[in-house]
Amino acid sequence: MAALSFENTQENDPVNHPAHYADGWSNGAEVIDITENLPFNRGNAIKYLCRAGKKNPDTELEDLRKALWYIEREVNRLAASSDHQ
Repeated sequence: MAALSFENTQENDPVNHPAHYADGWSNGAEVIDITENLPFNRGNAIKYLCRAGKKNPDTELEDLRKALWYIEREVNRLAASSDHQ
């Protein structure tokens, strides 16, 4: 079995470096550089906010709704957690 490679060997590698992921910030960071250091719900919300409409402009509103879904899930998780303390 071959080892997984996360090295970007192509300009647009749809697995390791999709084009819609490469639109980062001026410091060269990508969304994954930020989200992998956050709790799951928060990271996914940020991911959907930052990439909204970039993969498919027709799904921008759907992407924003997904971000909201993760934010609401995190709020509910925290609210339930503080109810039990």
